[in-house]
Amino acid sequence: MIYCVEDEGSIRELMLYALRTSGFEAEGFSDGQALFSALSAGKQPSLILLDIMLPGMDGIEILKRLRSKHATQDIPVIMASARGTEYDKVLGLDLGADDYLAKPFGMMEMISHIRAVLRRTQPKAKPEHLQFGQLNMDLSQHQVTVSGQSVQLTRKEYELLRLFLENPGRVYTRDQLLESIWGIDFAGETRTVDVHIGTLRTKLDACGEYIRTVRGVGYRLEVKA
Repeated sequence: MIYCVEDEGSIRELMLYALRTSGFEAEGFSDGQALFSALSAGKQPSLILLDIMLPGMDGIEILKRLRSKHATQDIPVIMASARGTEYDKVLGLDLGADDYLAKPFGMMEMISHIRAVLRRTQPKAKPEHLQFGQLNMDLSQHQVTVSGQSVQLTRKEYELLRLFLENPGRVYTRDQLLESIWGIDFAGETRTVDVHIGTLRTKLDACGEYIRTVRGVGYRLEVKA
């Protein structure tokens, strides 16, 4: 569902027609009050196309309210305003707008911007499996196998391995690993990381060689050359 907030009735109807003929569900509103009434009724759109020049509450104030409320802070918003109002454009983007359209704009241009923002903002499906060489992690069953054989890991070992599998090749310092796995308030020492890496490598048998030491820096997941 796409919400269009535009006070000019003829423009709003044209926008709604273009959206519906392009395969979108769409609803139009003439001002912020009508928009927030719909949102309060529990109707959450996939995106809001928001004009800046509106009667009563303008688009900038509407955007501020959207971004200040937990229920609406993540809804993608495309701002629309007359050409030449660079200040409004910059202000809208700084306040959290996802894109900007300069009036007058074509309907195909509008559709293109909406599709691009939806592609950027739609959550990506998380994989159920992570695999690297002979090492496999089944996230749905919280299970790790090496060459098809199940391996029992502690929670911290599992979290360490998952971090490496999700970011192969990335180098992590010991401090970064402490913060990511044990938390920023953990009072331990970097030696804790070395101990867990050591036990993890042992449990992974031959696949333990995938976790490489980067001298003077930390660790990364890399197949041994």
